[in-house]
Amino acid sequence: MAGVVLVIMAAMLAALTVGAWPAIRKFGPAFLATSTWDPVAGQFGALPFVYGTLVSSAVALALAVPLGLGVAIFLAELAPGWLRRPVGLLVELLAAIPSVVYGLWGIFVLAPWVRTTLSPPLKATLGFLPLFEGPPLGIGMLTAGLILAIMVVPFIVAVSTEVMRAVPTSQREAALSLGATLWETTRTAVIPYARSGIAGAIFLSLARALGETMAVTMVIGNIPQIRASLFAPGYTIAAVIANEFGEAGGITLAALVFAGLVLFLVTLLVNLVARLLVARMAAGPGLIRE
Repeated sequence: MAGVVLVIMAAMLAALTVGAWPAIRKFGPAFLATSTWDPVAGQFGALPFVYGTLVSSAVALALAVPLGLGVAIFLAELAPGWLRRPVGLLVELLAAIPSVVYGLWGIFVLAPWVRTTLSPPLKATLGFLPLFEGPPLGIGMLTAGLILAIMVVPFIVAVSTEVMRAVPTSQREAALSLGATLWETTRTAVIPYARSGIAGAIFLSLARALGETMAVTMVIGNIPQIRASLFAPGYTIAAVIANEFGEAGGITLAALVFAGLVLFLVTLLVNLVARLLVARMAAGPGLIRE
């Protein structure tokens, strides 16, 4: 049965490679370095989609990691028993909400809030930076990053909480016996011991953000451009596949499959790194540092 999983993965990789082969043979590595996406002329470059995927995921991690790690520390080390279970359940419920529901909420609630409430003060105070130039549209990279952050927080919380709970009690007792407070024990004994597992949780959430489709498609704007401003619309690999696959054919279909192959390999690599980090945390000893 374990071998069946490997066969399925190999079959997926083979199918994507075969489907993308005409585009691989025609465009080669330049597919990832050019910006033209013109089905009429038969010219395709995935750079705007790669850029949009990476930027929206980076914004999501920048927002989700501090929040998720804070919630995980609270649940694993600080929360009283009567509060730990309901808070943990509420966080887990975030992962059960369908992606399209997040997208609808993003269109009707989050995007207007970003346009009228969040973007104006950001532009007023940080408008001299390229990241916050241009008119606040509500739909764009910032909104996509925000909605992705909400979607990946449960993954960071779940994995980080478990690896912190796996820290041996002797670590905490050693710090407490030296006069450390509860927070100092968490900061100096628990977090350093669990750092590899926490890094694994971050990488797992990154893989989730890279592959998200519906919610991002509904709020990012779907314009294949490279703009430094987070207020500007963008496009992602998953979004362009979802939007154009139904009507694609010939070299256009091969280009979309090529983009899917790139996303598959990147996500696979990120998940592999995350698993290695979690395994390292589970197997390696930790030390209390001064």
